[in-house]
Amino acid sequence: MDGMGCIRMKNMTDIKETKDNGAGLKLSRRLSALADWVPEGARFADIGTDHALLPVFLARNGKISYAVAGDVHAGPVDAAKRQVTEAGVEAIVSVRLGDGMTVLSPGEVDTVAIAGMGGSLMARILDQAGERMKGVGTLVLSPHVAEDAVRRWLVEHHFVLDREMLLEEDGVIYTLMRAVLESDPGKSLIRNKQLYDESLLSPGMLKVSATLLYEMGPLLLKQPTDAFHRKWEQEIAKRERVILQLNHASAPEAAEKAKEWEEDVREIREVLSCLPAEKRSSN
Repeated sequence: MDGMGCIRMKNMTDIKETKDNGAGLKLSRRLSALADWVPEGARFADIGTDHALLPVFLARNGKISYAVAGDVHAGPVDAAKRQVTEAGVEAIVSVRLGDGMTVLSPGEVDTVAIAGMGGSLMARILDQAGERMKGVGTLVLSPHVAEDAVRRWLVEHHFVLDREMLLEEDGVIYTLMRAVLESDPGKSLIRNKQLYDESLLSPGMLKVSATLLYEMGPLLLKQPTDAFHRKWEQEIAKRERVILQLNHASAPEAAEKAKEWEEDVREIREVLSCLPAEKRSSN
């Protein structure tokens, strides 16, 4: 990060708490937050639905007009069908077995949620959707690793982040993001250029590299919370363990790779040290 410096000026754990639909179904704080971001009256799809907790909750609360709950595994699909039947929302929620967004027809939904998987897989699912993305204007996402892969996919496909959140639950820090489609490619280019501007944190910091903006999240960097700092201190610790392993490796390329990781850690530490303390708050 050359020139940067400070200027001194989805699983069963999701069934437990917080939101209740009045019929005994409760969501974890993570799923509750995702539910809050689904637009009113949405035609909704939950990809990798597991037990269909999210679409059932939304249907029971009258927030969505229609939903597809898709999963690639037969066991969760059977469990989802039971959940839908018990909740009495069969007329609203359609449970389907299939890989990724193959469970959808083009134009069938306008809002898609994907949570509880890695960002690279999430981006691949979106990329392979093809015509099934037709009509989709809102994406509600929660990748548990490789968040940068998701943010890059969004930019490349004219989606613009409008919300990001870190939420800590049971010792795990989850990343949540929502993006909306900008139908005019020119406008999406301008909006994303502004969003990922390397002078995002000025005047408190001279420059944040584009790579780090995609990794850390532009909206999260603007309003860093205590959870944000904890997440990235944990990430530093992970990277330092990798560096230690590389320094003990005999392969000739290991030393060069270790230097790259050391530079990553230095950049992250510098960003954390430069973030305005007055913006830190707990989730």
